[in-house]
Amino acid sequence: MSCDALVLAAVRGLTPYQTGKPIEELQRELGLSRVSKLASNENPLGCSFEVVKACRDVLEDIARYPDGAGFSLKAAISAHFQIDAQGLVLGNGSNDVLELIGRTFAGAGDEVIFSQFAFAVYPITVQAIGATAVQVPAKDFAHDLMAMANAITEKTKLIYIANPNNPTGTCFGQAEWDAFMAAVPQRVIVVLDEAYTEYVTQTDYADGLRELSKYPNLVVTRTFSKAYGLAGLRLGFAAASADVAGYINRVRQPFNVSSLALVAGIAALSDQEFVAEAVAVNHKEMRLWQQALTMLDLSWIPSQGNFLCVDMGMPALPIYEALLRQGVIVRPVSAYGMPNHLRISIGSDEENMHGIEALTHVIKALRAV
Repeated sequence: MSCDALVLAAVRGLTPYQTGKPIEELQRELGLSRVSKLASNENPLGCSFEVVKACRDVLEDIARYPDGAGFSLKAAISAHFQIDAQGLVLGNGSNDVLELIGRTFAGAGDEVIFSQFAFAVYPITVQAIGATAVQVPAKDFAHDLMAMANAITEKTKLIYIANPNNPTGTCFGQAEWDAFMAAVPQRVIVVLDEAYTEYVTQTDYADGLRELSKYPNLVVTRTFSKAYGLAGLRLGFAAASADVAGYINRVRQPFNVSSLALVAGIAALSDQEFVAEAVAVNHKEMRLWQQALTMLDLSWIPSQGNFLCVDMGMPALPIYEALLRQGVIVRPVSAYGMPNHLRISIGSDEENMHGIEALTHVIKALRAV
């Protein structure tokens, strides 16, 4: 008997989120000894040694449940960012809290707004909770915030916004943000996803954590997976008013953050020198990629993240597959409606040189045909 009839209609129609291809999988498939993964926006420096040490120190107590309230980590986040600990929600990565927010504030009959080319987790979450997705056309691959504000109806409960955006890397400034929030009624929850905030150099960047006191309907999400290098431990958080956070925490599963992640987050926050080094390496290596892409006469979307979304000038999937055969994993973004683009994460110098050599080989071979 098929279980299709037993599954919720919203779940039957879901397409699972596609992760970056694992290094081990490519090695098994093609027998490659050298593989560079430039697909998942990970930190090429790894994580701070303080994180490793903190995790080792708690291994003897691994049989104990973690602190379900995450008191010490919340205190560290509160002190570092100067925000209210009562307004924090901890998650198994920021994806977890993004879904928790959706489940808390929207359901069947409600509308949730997000932009074209926005993070794939938004539409997946909206469909899973049975709400109606309202996708607003982007402007030059970036969020059109006023168009998103104009899309609000009586049914709108939630708006997801990423700044910088993934996979495009685009970023909006303070004036655009202020105009948008002035147009959003307080009955609509605005979720500002700032997974890549540490990499931003844009001088008029609207830092969401500084905006919390202005807007009771604002929820800001952050992650430890990128600049802090904790992708494998899965740790993120949401910051909001104490009232909003209280309701989200009612939906959150107990012990959704592991003991290792709790101590790793505290240690990671304590080593801001590591974060600064990771950001500096990203900016340096991004310039290397930009120079190489210019030499190849390829264009890219200006990025404030730790990746570049590159226009290949042709369908990108064959280029992606050719790069795999060269031992380089990047990210196709055709599922986002960008069939000619590949997203390339900024790796280490060695990984980037491998990626540039492979891309140069592939592009030249295709143009010679």
